[in-house]
Amino acid sequence: MAAALPLLLSACLGGPQYPNSTFTDHTDFNRDASELWNTMMLWGAIVFVFVEVLLVYTMWKYRRRPGGPEPEHVHGNTRLELTWTVLPAVILVFIAVPTVRSIWRFQSGAPANALQIDVIGHQWWWEFRYPEQGIVTANELYLPVGRPVNFNLTSKDVIHSFWIPQLGGKRDAVTNRTNHLWFTPDSVTPNAFNGSCNEFCGASHANMRFRAYVVSEADFASWAAGQAQNAVFPPPAPDTAGGASAATVSNPAPAQAPALPLAPGYMFPAEQLPAHVVPQTPIPDGLVIPDEVLAAGDPQRGFEQYNRSLCIGCHRIRGNPRSPGVIGPDLTHLGSRHTLGAGLFRNDARHLAAWIKNARRMKPLSSTSMPAVGLGEIDPFTKQPVTAALGGLNDQQIADIVAYLLALK
Repeated sequence: MAAALPLLLSACLGGPQYPNSTFTDHTDFNRDASELWNTMMLWGAIVFVFVEVLLVYTMWKYRRRPGGPEPEHVHGNTRLELTWTVLPAVILVFIAVPTVRSIWRFQSGAPANALQIDVIGHQWWWEFRYPEQGIVTANELYLPVGRPVNFNLTSKDVIHSFWIPQLGGKRDAVTNRTNHLWFTPDSVTPNAFNGSCNEFCGASHANMRFRAYVVSEADFASWAAGQAQNAVFPPPAPDTAGGASAATVSNPAPAQAPALPLAPGYMFPAEQLPAHVVPQTPIPDGLVIPDEVLAAGDPQRGFEQYNRSLCIGCHRIRGNPRSPGVIGPDLTHLGSRHTLGAGLFRNDARHLAAWIKNARRMKPLSSTSMPAVGLGEIDPFTKQPVTAALGGLNDQQIADIVAYLLALK
């Protein structure tokens, strides 16, 4: 009773208490998995009840009684043995047919019109590439409702495992091999879901998360159009005469200037995010930059400071030739993302500033290749203080870079 009661009570919970449940009908993959599970549970329950009833009946009917006769000694019962051999075989057919059918369906390749997404696992963040749209982003997926999506999975280092529980599937991302996973998010209103790595991949495995946003076809097209553009900074002056503005003609932006999209694309509304996808990870003590310093952040100064900083060695911003890095996440439209640090923190000025100041304190030791850059900070990996000679930045310089990066929407 002590063991059964907690199990019974836990089964009574549902809905929002389990935001990462796989038992949903948001995709064809999850529906097939749920139907298969229900089929196996049904037949398993029937067999269990039949066997247990028969066992209890036999134990009761043929229990030992005082003065009872000695049981009859028999060699066997061919009819009974055939029954308990054939009956399970028949039941296995009812389980095997839908199992093989589901495996065949989702292993035979995605439909021809599927949206292609290349998923690359890194220690410890996710890179997402949309080859048809020319988009590269990190830790956030946008998926159009009603269209099949085919994920081409690989890894840059160790084995990772890609999984969005409420949408379906879980498949390994392996180095030097491409695995495939596809499903159609066809039964869900615009919503946001948690994703994660589910194969232990090192010290920061638990912090390798991402978000998936299922949106309408029109919103996806708008998002993709905005993401495909280079960053443009500073933005062009408004054209009130119907042609190129005088400022644009007489003072063209420098060739090396990065960028805001001319018409920023769709971004999943922050007010519509479910509570379970909004990060609540606190900022470590001592990393918070004062609000008044962040408020004084200047994006133009930040652009110039960024182009002189260590950032350009690891990160890429399309449209900014000074920032061609490929080691870290692509920052072209960082301002359009809701999370940073592989889904661990909110993407706002306070968290982004703390991340730049000392990323290795924001995540566990050795969980990121990004060194501390805040002046006076102790890098947890090198155990050395950050100095100006090592590219260290003061709080105001960091605030300026934050203002610039958050402008890249």
